[in-house]
Amino acid sequence: MTGTVSNQALSQESLLPLYKETNFQTTPEGKIPKDWQNTALEEVAIDLIGGGTPSTAFKEYWNGNIAWMTSAHINGMVVTKGQKYISKEGLEKSATHLVPKDNLLVATRVGIGKVAVNQIDIAISQDLTGVIIDKTKADPAFLYWAILSNKQKLKAIAQGSTIKGILRDDLGKLKLPMPQNVAEQRAIVGVLGVVDSAIELADRVVAQTERLKRGLMQQLLTRGIGHTETKQTPIGKLPQDWKPTQLKDVVLSYKNGIYKPSQYAGKGLPCVRMYNIVAGRINHEKAALLDVTEQELEEFGVKAGDIIVNRVNTAELVGKAGVIPDGFGKATFESKNIRMRLDTKKVSPDFFAIFVQTKEYSNQLLSRAKTAVAQATVTQEDLDSVVIPLPPTLSEQQKIAEIISAMDKKLLLERQEKERLERIKRGLMDLLLTGKVRIKVD
Repeated sequence: MTGTVSNQALSQESLLPLYKETNFQTTPEGKIPKDWQNTALEEVAIDLIGGGTPSTAFKEYWNGNIAWMTSAHINGMVVTKGQKYISKEGLEKSATHLVPKDNLLVATRVGIGKVAVNQIDIAISQDLTGVIIDKTKADPAFLYWAILSNKQKLKAIAQGSTIKGILRDDLGKLKLPMPQNVAEQRAIVGVLGVVDSAIELADRVVAQTERLKRGLMQQLLTRGIGHTETKQTPIGKLPQDWKPTQLKDVVLSYKNGIYKPSQYAGKGLPCVRMYNIVAGRINHEKAALLDVTEQELEEFGVKAGDIIVNRVNTAELVGKAGVIPDGFGKATFESKNIRMRLDTKKVSPDFFAIFVQTKEYSNQLLSRAKTAVAQATVTQEDLDSVVIPLPPTLSEQQKIAEIISAMDKKLLLERQEKERLERIKRGLMDLLLTGKVRIKVD
């Protein structure tokens, strides 16, 4: 996505009468405009109510028509449906309470820092506190943004060692910088809402491109380019001249990564870790540094075309793999990874980097992984037996790789646009929610 869509969405902002505030007062919580106040949440609340969970031992308490939720259900600014549904009896015979719509839900036990506006009447679990807002004093959506901007304050008042929680009295005393004019609060909500809408649109564009990429990978790795005849193979239908090939037939060597004591970390060369494997590629982003000798670099170094496979991780992530791109530079890789060097006369590393992003690859590897407690492990032998659908010519492999590479470049631009919008949002939150920049209202 280019900047066109988001710039159109943000153009409304430029029509608003924004101005820079110069008249501030100093408060214990910092500088705010003279006509603002650091207002305790309880000053704009009619009530703060707790929640609970109806007993699952009584089936009659559940599957009714009353929406109910935990803090895990908060994913964004608004709540529009229940996580589960309870009966009237479940509501009446448990500690849960119903929060009328257009109020505030604050996570005060699990997921502290989460906040949302409920657009429906909803019962809440013990993880949440419902804040019933006096609408003559505060706009619920403004309070959402104000709390979100001050979530570190919220986390700071949590108590407890194992599971931290916030007492309702302490939540009520949380102070937030606020314009006293509700119209100005709503104007701030309007500007931030425009940016949020642009981010949501960018999110949808990214998701659409990701779906298109997955569909293209599935088509290209099962039908190839320009083939009309197919044959049935152990891994499904493939073009007639393609060969299902075990990795042991195209891998020249394997090498487990380097392990060194912590005193050698923090300086030296990048050391590829599991989080540096993204979408079939290896990156330098936040790569750990490791001090290595020339001999260790020779043994555990990487070069363009190497495949790095994560061999120890959770069952969902084990086997993640990516190719070292051209120009990567000197680097090593950690012991939880395996380096594969391919026979590049038989398989293109770029083509292989596409295959490792497919469910066909991950399903094969997971069926071979050894799982203990919360971790899964794959070995060189497990990798050896994975079957790859292999076009017979490097030229076809490369054409397929180029098509997916174009999709990856499109995705990169779209994600960068989303990141740009998120930076704009953070900047606007800082300016508008502290009163550094104001909006003139009638």
